[in-house]
Amino acid sequence: MSKGLIRNVVTLGGWTLLSRGAGFARDVMMANYLGAGAVSDAFFVAQSLPNMFRRFFAEGAFNQAFVPMFAKKVEAGEDAQAFAQDAFNGMAALLVVFTVVGTLAMPLLVWAMASGFVGDGRFDLAVTYGEIGFSYILFISLVALLSGVLVTNGRFTEAGFVPILMNLAFIGSMWMADWRGWDMGMTLAWTLPVTGALQFGFTWFSARAAGHTFTLGLPRWTPELKRLTLIAGPAILAGGVVQINLLVGRQVASHTEGAVAWMSYADRLYQLPLGVVGIAIGTALLPDLSRRLRAGDLEGGRASFNRGAEFALALTLPAAVALVVIAMPLVQVLFQRGAFGPDDTANTAMVLAAYGLGLPAFVLHKVLQPLYYAREDTRSPFRFAIWSMVVNAGFAVGLMPVMGYLAAALATTVSGWTMVWQLWHGSRRMDDAARFDARFKSRLPRILLASAIMGVVLWGLAVVLGPALDAAKWRWIALGALVGGGIVSYFAAGTLVGAFRISEFKSALRRKKA
Repeated sequence: MSKGLIRNVVTLGGWTLLSRGAGFARDVMMANYLGAGAVSDAFFVAQSLPNMFRRFFAEGAFNQAFVPMFAKKVEAGEDAQAFAQDAFNGMAALLVVFTVVGTLAMPLLVWAMASGFVGDGRFDLAVTYGEIGFSYILFISLVALLSGVLVTNGRFTEAGFVPILMNLAFIGSMWMADWRGWDMGMTLAWTLPVTGALQFGFTWFSARAAGHTFTLGLPRWTPELKRLTLIAGPAILAGGVVQINLLVGRQVASHTEGAVAWMSYADRLYQLPLGVVGIAIGTALLPDLSRRLRAGDLEGGRASFNRGAEFALALTLPAAVALVVIAMPLVQVLFQRGAFGPDDTANTAMVLAAYGLGLPAFVLHKVLQPLYYAREDTRSPFRFAIWSMVVNAGFAVGLMPVMGYLAAALATTVSGWTMVWQLWHGSRRMDDAARFDARFKSRLPRILLASAIMGVVLWGLAVVLGPALDAAKWRWIALGALVGGGIVSYFAAGTLVGAFRISEFKSALRRKKA
């Protein structure tokens, strides 16, 4: 029952882990070539524009409405292919228009994203990079829809492999630019739309192999597409609210040169556990819950929800503790080289620790939100997102004079916990499928205790290994010993206090015999 869900989560998480590993290599290369200056600030803002609207149109909104409807049609034996084709055509038509308009309005978009760039070279660079790369939104949004089709059909491997293509393309382009002497900023800008085309081609052929062929055509305003739009509307607005939170953070950071890059590098690090655990669980949980609710299997839905939440926190809480306790060694070893100096390390580490405090909230958000979307309730998350936006903006802008760019990072964490509390409180009105069971309630404090023990061990190891972490010759070995010691101490403590049983992980991952 829940074992199948965990296997799907681990499949997605495994591919995400490989993607994040390639992403680390990409970010280390970016830090080496670009550092934390004008070019890196401009590129990160330009790259964030299509990604922001991607989450607005696709992953954070449209797909949250599309996947439950598509999954229920598959479960009921209805014509899911025709519904998906209509959704594909509708999204493609909308995005073609939006891509053209966004490219033409790039100076306005850059000003809205980072007004602190106005008056220096970063603004013109960001506009140029943005005009080149904005078409990425067209490709990657369609990729998100096709990935929704793949995961609903159990093709988690194909869906999980997609992000790796982007990281490999960026790594290859930076090697080529260094070898050929090309302008690094322009090379990265042109790489972005190329990666979108690669990802789209891969998911299109993967969906075709799964029995779903998509062709471009004029959109049809069918009753089901109209219903999809009505359901997706509040989710799109909620996605817009989340992006406004990010926009506020970028605006605050843009007034300090280098801060956009510091926040971007820290974001890469905390996105590792968030992507491997939170996003993987959310992606696998939504179609699973949708199908169980359609079949009236409340007990199965409750088991999937609880084991998903338990599995998420068992991996996320220790990761959050680690990001706070050893933020400095992590950033120092991974990024400090070339144009990325000690001051950049210290500032990035502070942002990383602030994000680490919110990591459990960001993951719980991914676990709790499917409870609403599986019931086709997109209005409640929208209301919650509005309050979260108010908290984020008030914290970031209000404390900016006191703590500068760091206020934006802490505001993200505070608003994340605000969102989680609202999602949990709102779920109390749902049926038993949304209730935490006795096993979850028993194990949560044990997971917290094991994480705290690991934090103490990490702190001690960081002190002992400090000289080796500073030495260029030994830094990677020392970091490996630090991380390895933390992992061993957590699983040892977790087993001793009964936070989990290793056999459960093995059982969940073991494939059923035919």
